[in-house]
Amino acid sequence: MATSTTSTPHDAVFKQFLCHPDTARDFLEIHLPSTLRQICNLNTLRLESGHKTLPLVVPMLFYHGNRSPYPFSLCWLDEFADPVMARKLYATAFPLVDITVVPDDEIMRHRRVALLELIQKHIRQRDLMGLVEQLVALLVKGYANDTQLQSLFNYMMHTGDAARFNTFIRQVAMRIPQHKEKIMTIAERLRQEGHRNGLQQGKQEGQRLAALRIARSMLNDGFDRDTVLRVTGLAPADLASESH
Repeated sequence: MATSTTSTPHDAVFKQFLCHPDTARDFLEIHLPSTLRQICNLNTLRLESGHKTLPLVVPMLFYHGNRSPYPFSLCWLDEFADPVMARKLYATAFPLVDITVVPDDEIMRHRRVALLELIQKHIRQRDLMGLVEQLVALLVKGYANDTQLQSLFNYMMHTGDAARFNTFIRQVAMRIPQHKEKIMTIAERLRQEGHRNGLQQGKQEGQRLAALRIARSMLNDGFDRDTVLRVTGLAPADLASESH
């Protein structure tokens, strides 16, 4: 007998079967309580993005243990170490951190999370220059390491006003001489990475356009679609767009 490669062979075989929509549909039609089955469309067993509301998730336990019948509670909240607290937590409004209504002065007292909160609160402003002094004050306190700074600057450069990013960083660096070299080095590294990514994207797009030109020529010369796809390496969808 072959040795199992997973520590949960029961879960593995169950998932392997239920990952197929037709099998999952049969399972649900047989085992889902009728009151729930009536509100489910079992013909749409696939993940879809774009929903603005959370879908209901039906908790269902498939049991095949040593003890029969199933001897435990059927309330999933009882599985928590503290069921009473679990009921309070999941039956009431969730905690909200609405940073848009927190005054900047209060954010400045939030220690190591202040940089993140301050920038995310104001990132949609066209001009972040008004935050220079606050940012400097937080950086002087050493509340962020190099990795966090690089992530923050990258976020500002790509999500905020990229045109003013260089001016913003220079103003920050000028006010912290002891960290100027480090800040400018991080900013320059990000600019170089952005440049390389832009070149790579441009190269890939150029190759794709060249392949499309070749495909168009081959189709005009009477080559069949399969041959064109094999020679150019294009996807069927690319070729479909060419035919319209």
